[in-house]
Amino acid sequence: MRARKVTRAPKKTPAGKAGGVRRRTTRSAVRGYMFDLDGTLVLGDKSLQSYDVLPGAIETLNTLKQRGIPYVVLTNGSAHPPAHHAAKLRKVGLPIEDAQMLTPSSVTADVFLRRGVRRALVLGMQGVAHALEAAGIEVCFPAQAEGRAFDGVYVGWHPDCHMKDIEAACNAIWAGAKLYVASDVPFFAARGGRTIGYSYAIVGAIRRLTKAPAIITGKPSQFALSVVARTLGVRKSEVGVVGDDPLVEMIMARAGGATGFGVCTGTTSARQWAAQPKSRRPHHVLENVGELLRD
Repeated sequence: MRARKVTRAPKKTPAGKAGGVRRRTTRSAVRGYMFDLDGTLVLGDKSLQSYDVLPGAIETLNTLKQRGIPYVVLTNGSAHPPAHHAAKLRKVGLPIEDAQMLTPSSVTADVFLRRGVRRALVLGMQGVAHALEAAGIEVCFPAQAEGRAFDGVYVGWHPDCHMKDIEAACNAIWAGAKLYVASDVPFFAARGGRTIGYSYAIVGAIRRLTKAPAIITGKPSQFALSVVARTLGVRKSEVGVVGDDPLVEMIMARAGGATGFGVCTGTTSARQWAAQPKSRRPHHVLENVGELLRD
């Protein structure tokens, strides 16, 4: 089903909400949008160094901007800080300001502050820890871990993970730290095919040893949807979640009472969307993100 056209907002409130009703669905009025990145707005190469913009992405974001309708991009990629992602996306023409770019580490920083996690062991690249450090959380990497106690272990994008890193994480968990993970997705869409999710594989090893439950902070967690809603200045039920993965964006949308828009430019075809159970099925299926605002 194609989404109905979004009308121009009559005003924008000081809190960042766009006034007026945007779109009616069987769930609620959509007053702000969250876009997935890989497979929805762009296809990146497997080294995360470059992007190809997908059809309609630039036009759709520009139209939302012109109409004063708030939007953010939430990627499950945690390799780089949000500002780094945003700058790369602006270079290929996508109108995304630094404050509109979110990563799982953005969500993790919020979760840690709310849960009293003040020192964290991080398995990941330097960029994985950036948002935590910016929030005032003490960050250590495995080489610095010996003799220290941690409130949490956080696993993100870590292509150079070694067994010593996994051992440090296990020791921290056995000593009482909770296990947090940026993404529990085995694959994501990339140019030329799918790419494995490193955090998924690393956490699999840690859990096999420790039996510790993994607390997911990125999509499809409700932690992530809550941060999205607060950033947009709307309720969770007023968020339009646009993505390509039934196990990620659509689970998050359905569980949080948001409205899901599934695109066919990433991991999932129209036929595959139709075959999903209700808990993973979008409210609207779009050939590409350019159809979001079309009649």
